[in-house]
Amino acid sequence: MIIAGPLSPLEDLLRSVLDFFHNSAGLPWAWSIVALTICVRILLVPLVVRQIHSMQSLQAHAPQMKEIQRKYKGDRQKQNEELMKFYRENNINPMASCLPLVAQFPIFIALFYVLRHFARSHPGGDLSWLGVVPDISKNANTHWTGYLLIAIYAVSQVSSTYFMSTTMDKTQRYLMLALPVFFLPVVVRFPTGLVIYWMTTNLWTVGQGLITRRLAPKPAPPEKRSSRAAPKDPGDGGGDGAKREPPKPKPASGQAQPKVVRRKKKKARR
Repeated sequence: MIIAGPLSPLEDLLRSVLDFFHNSAGLPWAWSIVALTICVRILLVPLVVRQIHSMQSLQAHAPQMKEIQRKYKGDRQKQNEELMKFYRENNINPMASCLPLVAQFPIFIALFYVLRHFARSHPGGDLSWLGVVPDISKNANTHWTGYLLIAIYAVSQVSSTYFMSTTMDKTQRYLMLALPVFFLPVVVRFPTGLVIYWMTTNLWTVGQGLITRRLAPKPAPPEKRSSRAAPKDPGDGGGDGAKREPPKPKPASGQAQPKVVRRKKKKARR
């Protein structure tokens, strides 16, 4: 209840949005959660744009950052200071990549309390989903379909983490990819509707990552040196290292010609 107190206005807002989709739009409660998730992700588009720009900037400056880490490998404090200085000089915000996740955390907690209220007091209407999930307010481990959703959640979480951790080093990336597996014992105790919310937002992130990769400019390939020899300069004497003497300028009209040339002309006349 300590967390629920400050989040009560947000909980009331989410309940109002769900009531709108259920009562006005005619959606079942489960699909209202899906619609709520889509609305949240649309509102987070500005943060997602900053996240993408931050990731692209980190990826572009990855060689310089790795060089700083290598240079100050033995001094962790100095390494962090140099990295922060490098971030300021290049206008990089490494925390921007976490903004969408941080912004969704209060929504996640508030929705948890909304679904718990659904479990205590039935809101009226159908709480099933797709004809197989009997009650989205019950914990995921109370029905076999909950485990199916957990499996989809795990795959979608790993996939979304794969797209969002491209700028991390290998050790951190492997750790981030393994975290969803360790959270599974906790997630199975969440209400099924909460798993639907997080599964939908993960699938949105995967689609976003695919679109970003397709639209992002590809790095220019490294220039390849041509195997064909460059054309030789007629004055460089070829490739044998010998220097060719520059051609002697022809005498202008009216100037005396060399004796050798005059002798050749006389012989030609004879």
